[in-house]
Amino acid sequence: MDHSTHHSGTAHDRATPGGGHGHGHGAHEGHGGHRSGHGHGTTWATAVKATLHCLTGCAIGEILGMVIGTALMWGNVPTMALAITLAFAFGYSFTLFAVVRAGVSPKAAIKVALAADTVSIAVMELVDNGIIALTPGAMDAHLSDGLFWYALLGGFAVAFVITTPVNKWMIGRGKGHAVVHAFH
Repeated sequence: MDHSTHHSGTAHDRATPGGGHGHGHGAHEGHGGHRSGHGHGTTWATAVKATLHCLTGCAIGEILGMVIGTALMWGNVPTMALAITLAFAFGYSFTLFAVVRAGVSPKAAIKVALAADTVSIAVMELVDNGIIALTPGAMDAHLSDGLFWYALLGGFAVAFVITTPVNKWMIGRGKGHAVVHAFH
């Protein structure tokens, strides 16, 4: 996945005096004015793209964990633990593979992925799993029940709405998904 469409230019902006990119990344400058008038700002579009990137990895892991745990008739706690673990694993892997492809060593790429995605994934998982846990009957629903899927997908939707402003705030300060931009 190409992260260049997901992140603001704040990592490059700090590297070059006057906020210029200095690396000839003309394509990155067309992010729709991701710089605001107050330092390291970013647009909502950039935050939405970063959150969708994170949500994709989280959703794959979360759904896989819920499906496996439910299919094996595990209890709620082990199923949620598996789903959360896989959400983090898949969420990190999207960033990890892209950064390694950019020529970064695996050890350094792990540090970048942890810095880029930890808060975003954690907020997303807290919100999503909270909604699933608080939806009456959702934790006891089976894979064939609409309630299982409505709670899971509805949780993702609410998590997206709550996580996007968090990502916007972090990217605007050169943190979170902004650290990945330096590798494009």
